[in-house]
Amino acid sequence: MITIGIRAAPSAVTFAIYDDVKDEIINLDQITVPVALDTPDMLKYLRCHLLDILREYEVSFAGIRATEPSAQRANIGRIEIEGVIMESFASSDLEGYYIGHVSSIMSRLGVPRTDFKLFVDGKKDPQIDGWDQANANQREAILCAKGAVNAQ
Repeated sequence: MITIGIRAAPSAVTFAIYDDVKDEIINLDQITVPVALDTPDMLKYLRCHLLDILREYEVSFAGIRATEPSAQRANIGRIEIEGVIMESFASSDLEGYYIGHVSSIMSRLGVPRTDFKLFVDGKKDPQIDGWDQANANQREAILCAKGAVNAQ
C-alpha cells in the first residue's frame, strides 16, 4: 500500500511517499509555491499539484501534519494551505486520511508522544533510511506517511 505524509509551510508543501510493503520512502520532495501568485491562485496551484501526485503514485491513504490547536502563534498562510490539502484529500480517490497532531501521529506509530520532538530534531532515529539527511519538515512528512498506514 502506498501512503503520503504532508507537512505544509507558508511557501512550500513537503511530502513523503511511503510504500508499506517494501517499508521504504519512495519519494521525498516538496511543492514550492511560485512567489508571483496571489493567495487564491497559490491554493489552486497546490491543489492541482497535490491531486496529480496522489494519482501518479496511486496513493491509498494520507496524513497531514496539522498545526496544533494550542499553537501560540498560528500561521494563517499555513492553515489556509492545510485546509486546501484536506479538501484535496476529500476530493480524491483516497481510501482514507487523517489529520495529524503530534499525539495522533505518535499514537498511530505506537511510539511515545515525547519522542516526536526527538525524531524531528534528529536526536533519535526511527530506523528510516536517509533520516539523518532529512530536515525537520521532511521528517514530519515521513512520520505522517508511516502513520497513514493506520488511517483506515
